[in-house]
Amino acid sequence: MALNIFVNFTTDDLDRSKAFYEALGYSINPMFTDDNAACVVLSDTVYFMVQTREFYATFTDKQIIDPHTQAGASVALSQDSREAVDAIVGRGLEAGGTEPRPAQDYGFMYSRDLEDPDGNNLSFLFMEPAAVEKGPEAFMTEQGAGAQATA
Repeated sequence: MALNIFVNFTTDDLDRSKAFYEALGYSINPMFTDDNAACVVLSDTVYFMVQTREFYATFTDKQIIDPHTQAGASVALSQDSREAVDAIVGRGLEAGGTEPRPAQDYGFMYSRDLEDPDGNNLSFLFMEPAAVEKGPEAFMTEQGAGAQATA
């Protein structure tokens, strides 16, 4: 059986969250979606469970943070190209998300952060295939740029 990953987020408005994630190009699995939570399908093995704060609280005895003001986690999602990174972040901005900082270009890796309307942080990134294979330092050395990143 394949390993499935379920990332849980809180939301103050479940319908708004479903619309946001659908605007990014993901689908909602209606079999695991109700008035308390929505199952956002990213791939055959990766899912976001977007849950009302009240429902999320039933799974933990810890304080539930406000993702607008506190960082709980940052989820990084790879894309096939720099253009794909820009496209998905663009769709997210049009759907009510915010970009909390400028794009980060390290030569071997390009990434942009996107916060959903509830403040949950997503990072979308593209890494040069040769950097994945050889490592960032070797890739940058081959490119004649050394191991220093550009921002």
